[in-house]
This record gives sequence, C-alpha cells and structure tokens, in this order.
Amino acid sequence: MKFDLKEMSRRELEKLRADIDKALEKLALAERKVALEAVRRAAKAHGFALEELTGEKKPTPTKAPVAKKKKADRRAKVAPKYRNPENPEQTWTGRGRAPKWVEAHIAAGGSKDDLAI
Repeated sequence: MKFDLKEMSRRELEKLRADIDKALEKLALAERKVALEAVRRAAKAHGFALEELTGEKKPTPTKAPVAKKKKADRRAKVAPKYRNPENPEQTWTGRGRAPKWVEAHIAAGGSKDDLAI
C-alpha cells in the first residue's frame, strides 16, 4: 500500500501518524513477548528459572492475608501513682507525658502531690 503524502491533508497525515504509532506499539509488545519467552526457554535449558537469574520474585498464589502477631510488651506493669479526684477511674503512673487532667490541675495552682494515691 503506497501513500502519496503530498496529496494528503493535515488531518489525514495526523491520523496516519496515530495509526502508525499504534501499530508500532503493538509490534513492540509482540516482539517483547517473543523475546521474553526465548529467554525463559534458554534459562530453563540451563536449569534455571528466569526469576532466579534476574532476582525477581515469582508471583505467589493469592492467599488470605495473615494477621501479624503483636509483640509481647516485656516491660513490667507499673502501678498508678496519681488519681484524678474528679474522676477516680482516671489514673497515671507518673511515667511519660502527663495527662491533660494532671496538666489542668497544675495550671490551676495545684501540685502533683495533691493527686498522689
């Protein structure tokens, strides 16, 4: 099939270019598949899987996700040293950042000793 490019309009030329680009992409993909299969066969002939030679992981069969086990906290539990007088269920060991109720008590002019158990 011959085209007289001098006789074609701009729109026809752009369409021809798009068709050529699509054809080239399909051809490249087909050639890549053929080359990949040839490499796989060559690797197999030498006793290897292609993934072994390239360092890629083989796709694993889809399995249900496995829940990760939480690491056991090996630190000893510490008894609370401070209690909120307005809500006795709220306690604090004195370690880490102080809870807001402790900060509010101190900001109001109290001391941590007032909250000691």
